[in-house]
Amino acid sequence: MSKSEFLWVEKYRPQTIEDCILPQSLKKTFQKIVDTGEMHNMLLTGSAGLGKTTVAKALCNQLDLDYMVINASEESGIDVLRSKIKQFASSVSLNGGIKVVILDEADYLNAQSTQPALRGFIEEFSANCRFILTCNFKNRIIEPLHSRCSVIEFNTTKKQLAELAAGFMKRLQDILTAENVGFNNKILAELIMRYAPDWRRVINEVQRYSSSGEITADILIGMSDQNIAALVGYLKSKDFKNMRSWVTNNTDIDSSVIFRRIYDTLYDYAQPQSIPAIILILADYQYKAAFVADKELNTVACLTEIMASSEWK
Repeated sequence: MSKSEFLWVEKYRPQTIEDCILPQSLKKTFQKIVDTGEMHNMLLTGSAGLGKTTVAKALCNQLDLDYMVINASEESGIDVLRSKIKQFASSVSLNGGIKVVILDEADYLNAQSTQPALRGFIEEFSANCRFILTCNFKNRIIEPLHSRCSVIEFNTTKKQLAELAAGFMKRLQDILTAENVGFNNKILAELIMRYAPDWRRVINEVQRYSSSGEITADILIGMSDQNIAALVGYLKSKDFKNMRSWVTNNTDIDSSVIFRRIYDTLYDYAQPQSIPAIILILADYQYKAAFVADKELNTVACLTEIMASSEWK
């Protein structure tokens, strides 16, 4: 079994725009590209797990275009452009149409060297190649690339989120049924609302807990009120040793979830005068988490700074 077949996010990745979990306004935008067959350079931006890469692949599949995917977080140097992209973009498509380079997580590309070089490639191969860039932080993409691409933001309102969550619920039920995994709708709904709109995270969490053959309430325990209360207790008593142990014992919980839970419970635990500073610290380390090599170290550093500078009830 290949890795793509093992991972549910790949095995059940939507193959068409119609099947993607998107707000109707975005779905209409991408469906128009499919209907007209007019692919253009695009910068798809938004937080993780919203379906940016899925949309890029679905467009290429529906238009029957040759495409290549490069994960810029792993291959961010200028040599990638000089070898992989140039070799692919300069050749003629076997289908006779244009070719597409999907640069996933393009905000990892070096803004001083690789991104300026990419600008040149977009122009050089404009006759037979299009570029789709995906990123979490569009401010890390240089302005010349913004101006050469249609910038499409994957944003959702609260009303849209509720509708998308309902659609994703059906998708998740279908996946679990196909994998012969038992489930409780109430537990799935709570899980979806905890991580929405990061659909990828929900699927990964469900797959991780599916080995027993049933999704139970255990999947919700990770960041329970008791768990976060224990962490805050260590911060309040400035107990670095136990705080660090807590982080080590909860490495299966994404740092973004930890930061969000602390943020959601600030008024319950922190003194009012400390809350603004804690929010700024959380936001800073939340941003850094997307780029650091050691996420556990980043989480401990964040909590250490909060511990040293905050007052608690």
